[in-house]
Amino acid sequence: RRRRGPGPDRMGRMVRLDWFLQTWKAIRADAAQAVEDMPGNELDFRPRPDLMSFREIAEHILQVGRGLTGMLLDGETDLSRPDFRQKLARYAVQLGPDSGAAALASELRRAVEEDCRRLAEQPPAFFSEIITKFDGARLTRLEMLEFIKEHELAHRAQLFLYLRLQGVVPPTTRRKLALKG
Repeated sequence: RRRRGPGPDRMGRMVRLDWFLQTWKAIRADAAQAVEDMPGNELDFRPRPDLMSFREIAEHILQVGRGLTGMLLDGETDLSRPDFRQKLARYAVQLGPDSGAAALASELRRAVEEDCRRLAEQPPAFFSEIITKFDGARLTRLEMLEFIKEHELAHRAQLFLYLRLQGVVPPTTRRKLALKG
């Protein structure tokens, strides 16, 4: 008998939480390493005046990851409400305007470790609850967390591009080159 599609035994499976958290921490670690690798006087580098600076991108990763995850952990189920930005601001990490690379990288690592620890403590039902994203889409909390991680990956790629523009090889490429020997 031939099956059509993935079948019910596969449809209900979720991504393993421990794998999700491990990969998110690895992605964040690479972003933090990129911050440490950018020459200190170039944290405010931007390739064009209309683009975010390297520092702004790194801080955006930190603030959005912390804010959205905090809202989910605190039980928010509707991110499309008019007070979304106000609620998000409650989770803002306070960094000095001239905070250096070491402080920013440290906070990037600390925040994801704390968020992942809190997420690991949640029961399975937490991750399967349906919420409303800011664009009105309905998805599970785990799917929203995956969106947050994908958002972070996109911005990590920007950090890596900015490193390349400064003549610095990104951490993921250095690891691949080291494996080749």
